[in-house]
Amino acid sequence: MNISAMFWDMLAKNFDEQSEGYKQVHIKTVENAKKYLNAGDLVLDYGCATGTTAIEIADHVKEIHGIDISSKMIDAARRKVAERKIQNIDFAQATIFDKRSTKESFDVVLALGILHLLKDPPKAIQRIYELLKPGGWFVSLTACMGEDKTIPTVINTILFIPSRIGIFPILRFLEVSKLEQSIIRGKFQIVETETLYFDPTHDLPYIVARFIAARKV
Repeated sequence: MNISAMFWDMLAKNFDEQSEGYKQVHIKTVENAKKYLNAGDLVLDYGCATGTTAIEIADHVKEIHGIDISSKMIDAARRKVAERKIQNIDFAQATIFDKRSTKESFDVVLALGILHLLKDPPKAIQRIYELLKPGGWFVSLTACMGEDKTIPTVINTILFIPSRIGIFPILRFLEVSKLEQSIIRGKFQIVETETLYFDPTHDLPYIVARFIAARKV
């Protein structure tokens, strides 16, 4: 079984409670994302976890397809949607490269909190480009190195070998400039960016969340 899937399966039961610490970042991210949604949109929520974001935007779009590598996350998402009787969301355990998703089939792809967990973010960005309709929106939130790069650099170094040999899932804090370069090289036009702080009281934040809205050109 995939080590990353096992890891996220273990976290699924308490994932929503553990995410409370990032509530303000989440609220602002969803607020930003809604600006790029329309009533007729078909949306792919890549790395949907327990479906929280999909549920919050369901009234703003036509249909949402949520995917996640963790079957336990998908089970939790399905339960939440069933309890709320939401009709325009479906969830599946899958990766972004699943062949059931066809080229130019989505108006919007959300990638919230996922790119820094990938072995090859540029490859995923290219796949997102393929899945989007012409003029479609790629909306992402990614954990990045802040002004103080010491701590995330140390974490990246410590986790490099365990993640490479498969005993720990990928975790990599990207530099904002390199992340944005990857998106631009992926043939997207960046329209909006915002840096959100997990701990705004820290004088030199060492991990930040970078919100990016980019259009397929």
